[in-house]
Amino acid sequence: MDPFIIALLTLASFVAGFVDAVAGGGGLILMPSLLVAGIPPQMVLGTNKFAGMSGTATALINFSRNKKVIWKIAFVGLLFSLVGSVLGTRAILYFNQATTATIIVYLLPVAAVITFVPKKQLKTSSAEISNLNLYLHIPVTCLVIGFYDGFFGPGTGTFLIFAFYILMGLHLINASAVAKVFNLASNVGSFFTFLLAHKVLFSVGIPIALANITGGYIGSKLAIQKGQGFIKAFLVIVFVILFTTLLQAISK
Repeated sequence: MDPFIIALLTLASFVAGFVDAVAGGGGLILMPSLLVAGIPPQMVLGTNKFAGMSGTATALINFSRNKKVIWKIAFVGLLFSLVGSVLGTRAILYFNQATTATIIVYLLPVAAVITFVPKKQLKTSSAEISNLNLYLHIPVTCLVIGFYDGFFGPGTGTFLIFAFYILMGLHLINASAVAKVFNLASNVGSFFTFLLAHKVLFSVGIPIALANITGGYIGSKLAIQKGQGFIKAFLVIVFVILFTTLLQAISK
């Protein structure tokens, strides 16, 4: 591939890693870029997972070092995210992506309204999470969103943040940190499924993965330093991009 095209993809991957670390949705930047570069769609999905997995892991390390991850929640949903993503990746060979996009387009405005309504109290520790949330809502949420991540992917981190902020009232910085655990698990499951199907283009994947790692590192550092207001601003931006992209997808 032309070195100039790879350089542009590397830049796009850096931006995607930054956005993904802060509010999720980096795939909305990187995936279209890979498609425009002329990479076959199945290869785009697999290569995007490779880059996203790398950047998400870096962001998670930052959040973990700063003690923003509520591990009690993370351990409960980890396996469900992994299983959901493997099932979703396998299903992509059989189901129409437009159907999934249609459902998400109708649910996104509802999620956004609930998300941006101010809350009187935000939980910041696992001790405040009810057993119903911990052992029912979290596994179901991780399984469903993990399936979506394997099936299509863009916006997975945003959906996870929305879910933990809305359903369990987590502080946004904790919701973002926990979301990284589940997003990494679903990325790993999906990536290895694509890898076994020979759908990962490493000649492009390696440089964009390195760029994604750099973007993820800087983005997560800023999210930790700037706090909830910074994350909420990025959530609004990513939501608008995500909604517009999916709306265009189902209209074709």
